[in-house]
Amino acid sequence: MNGSLTVRVVGSMREIAASAWDACAAQTAPCPVAVKSEKAPPNPFVSHAFLLACESSGSAIARTGWAGSHVLVEDEGGALLAAAPCYLKSHSMGEYVFDWSWAEAFERVGGAYYPKLQVCVPFTPVQGPRLLLASGERAEAARQTLLAGLKSLRARAGASSLHVTFPVREQWEVLGAEGFLRRTGRQFHFFNRGYADFDGFLASLASRKRKMIRRERQEAVRNGIEILRLSGSDLKQEHWDAFFAFYMDTGSRKWGRPYLTREFFSMIGEAMADRILLVMAKRNGRWIAGALNFIGADALYGRNWGCVEEAPFLHFEVCYYQAIEFALERRLARVEAGAQGEHKLARGYEPVETYSAHDIADKRLERAVADFLRHERSHNEEALEVYAEHVPFRRDLAPPRP
Repeated sequence: MNGSLTVRVVGSMREIAASAWDACAAQTAPCPVAVKSEKAPPNPFVSHAFLLACESSGSAIARTGWAGSHVLVEDEGGALLAAAPCYLKSHSMGEYVFDWSWAEAFERVGGAYYPKLQVCVPFTPVQGPRLLLASGERAEAARQTLLAGLKSLRARAGASSLHVTFPVREQWEVLGAEGFLRRTGRQFHFFNRGYADFDGFLASLASRKRKMIRRERQEAVRNGIEILRLSGSDLKQEHWDAFFAFYMDTGSRKWGRPYLTREFFSMIGEAMADRILLVMAKRNGRWIAGALNFIGADALYGRNWGCVEEAPFLHFEVCYYQAIEFALERRLARVEAGAQGEHKLARGYEPVETYSAHDIADKRLERAVADFLRHERSHNEEALEVYAEHVPFRRDLAPPRP
């Protein structure tokens, strides 16, 4: 309780009105005012539809180690003023901010690292708002109450720690001011610097890189490979069947156990069709590869890739070059192509910093993690500087660091 504000914890997105949740998510997301809407959050991953699909499909549920514990702040009339997508977790999989060494160290001295609380979007290394706030004069009080509620939930649940992963920088700074340990990471994003089209982007590159990309695009579609972009009503169950086969094959080889169920793809295809771009490759009438992207208000987000047949440079074409081309056509500001991947640098993607924040109950572990993070941040800063020196742009057109 905070005056007339109340904190409530619910176990499923089904218990939350979609319109109320999305109103908070839409107002919180950093984006041009002109595209803010109470119906469609600019960042698709914090939308009620996406988070509900994660749960309803059986992908993020208690049985898989993702027990929903969503924290809500309501006024005296029950109106939702703030919210955080939160999960009580029994492992550290599907997060993309790695804390395995923290868990191991704590357990070596007799501690229990799990359960822990995770404020995040499951299986999604995309920056976005994590503290969702409705607009109005009580927004600051709601934010403070939400943070207090999250910390109280950590204590009540007996969780070792509370982690907020991939928040926007503004919220990362707020969390640091509230005593959270702050962590940085890195990804590679493409930035639309006013290019008229893909050729305009290529013209900004050094000659050698420009020729490399042209060659890779030509090689990718040799031997009868056809590339199609599907969105909205073009998305059919046959496409999801094929894409799920790609996802399972690639995911099983990379991670051992893919996270998302087949039902998840049907659910987002039905609820979010206009916010999905599915890039598919076909050869001899057979689907052989695909990449799933989500369309935000100002960005295209690459999420999953898979294939059942290998072809030279097909991954680059389907995941990176098609995404850039689509973003330029839609006048989107950037493409976020997912976690890791230094190979993206040579293909026009630039290094950017990512963020997470961590509240740890045990003071011994907190001190050890704080020391670790100081060294890690220094390493990340050095790496970003090195990467910035190796962007593929012409020296006379080298863009400022993001």
